[in-house]
Amino acid sequence: MTAELPQQSNVPGEPHPAEDRRHMVRRRALTLLIIVLLIGVPAGYLMISAAQSRASGKDKEARYSATGLTEGWPSRLQRRLYQVPLPHPAWWVASYETNNWKTSRLYVEFETTDAGLSAFLAGMGVQESELKRDDLPINDRDREITGWTFDGPGTWSGLVHVQKDPAPTREVVVNHDKPGYPRVYVVSRTVP
Repeated sequence: MTAELPQQSNVPGEPHPAEDRRHMVRRRALTLLIIVLLIGVPAGYLMISAAQSRASGKDKEARYSATGLTEGWPSRLQRRLYQVPLPHPAWWVASYETNNWKTSRLYVEFETTDAGLSAFLAGMGVQESELKRDDLPINDRDREITGWTFDGPGTWSGLVHVQKDPAPTREVVVNHDKPGYPRVYVVSRTVP
């Protein structure tokens, strides 16, 4: 037994049945949806991507055109390269990096707790007892670049941690003006 299948007429000139209104509206809506998905979604994605790229470029431009300390933590890469282990908690953090063919420097300023200062110095590989009272090892050139003046109230102390190249040499100055909340100034210098 074979079932008979309806045959479609392929005869030219024979009229096709008219499309009803509901089917036509559904077909046009489906066509419109496909056009929106094929054109609209990629176009929207490109617009969002371009806006994000433009914003990223402006952020980088602002960061690299800075001519002094800029509020905010240095990047993880900078902290690792210059071996500046910022403690937690730390606030009022500002940093600035300079590079030339001879020397690269990272300037960092922050405030922390006494425990944070101990952790910072231990992370550098030095002891708090190595801080020398009234020793300000950061030179005038570096002070001028950052705008640091070490003439305010409080007990000032500092140290220099020299390491063999290419490891950075770090100069640290600490102000104990606010008891329990030392202000720390760091210049980390490396020779590429």
